Amino acid sequence: MTITSPCTGVCKLDDATGWCFGCGRSGHEITKWRTYSETSRTQVWSEIPDRLRRLGVTCRRLPWTADETCKFIVQTLEQGLGTWVMGVVGAVAEFTRPSGAKIDVAVQDDDLVAWTQNGAMRMKLGDDVRALTFDPPELDAAPRIVLAVKSERSHLPVADGIANLGEDTNALLNDPETQLFDLGIGRKEARFCVRVQDGNARTALKQIAHSSFLEALPHIGPTLVAESPTRVIETVLGRIEVQGTIPPPDARSPDGPHTHLLPDHLICNRSLPVGMELPRAYLPGAIFYPAV
Repeated sequence: MTITSPCTGVCKLDDATGWCFGCGRSGHEITKWRTYSETSRTQVWSEIPDRLRRLGVTCRRLPWTADETCKFIVQTLEQGLGTWVMGVVGAVAEFTRPSGAKIDVAVQDDDLVAWTQNGAMRMKLGDDVRALTFDPPELDAAPRIVLAVKSERSHLPVADGIANLGEDTNALLNDPETQLFDLGIGRKEARFCVRVQDGNARTALKQIAHSSFLEALPHIGPTLVAESPTRVIETVLGRIEVQGTIPPPDARSPDGPHTHLLPDHLICNRSLPVGMELPRAYLPGAIFYPAV
């Protein structure tokens, strides 16, 4: 069968309606799901948005297979339909095609890689990646999409301080003679790294090794802005790499791939913006924001 299960990992039935707060199905539908025909599954899927709305649930899963999710990502990239974001609130990378620039997308098995001016993105897709949305189904505009990954898939190292990771063997962009440094934001959902050549930034990072990001920022911030090394943001889904000049705090973000590293936002300790709450079974991998 190609019609996927609506399960989001929240398995609790509402006493009044009998519907699950996670997927919107009844207990009977959950139990019999594997035996349903595709026609029956499609019918249940069509009723889920209204059921979840009546339950007051904002997060709902989209009925996409892994192939459909991959096709959606490729379409958004090649047609410039919006922006893909990886990271956590206060430490993110945004990947979008700059005006007039070309974009190359390659898909091999579950591996999707895209390159454009000043940036690259990789996503490791698979059957455990879920496409979720927090926007109501009657919304006229294209919805925001969260690609979430089952928590048990996560093997992302967590660093609570500045750490020298050595050569970046997974690099998507060419950075000769660089070393990868984890800036130590200490989050399980994402890490923010920089690839630096031999120079003041590398020296400053080595001198402040093991210090937390907030402690290290006054010492490393000016040299990182001055040298503008490649920024590498990783999540359980993949990575975004960004090159180009880091603008000063009061400047506008450049067109195309760029990053935001904002300590006053980072301390809120949120993985997603307000109003977007994932079920505990998942970690956020990437968010798609449609163009406005």
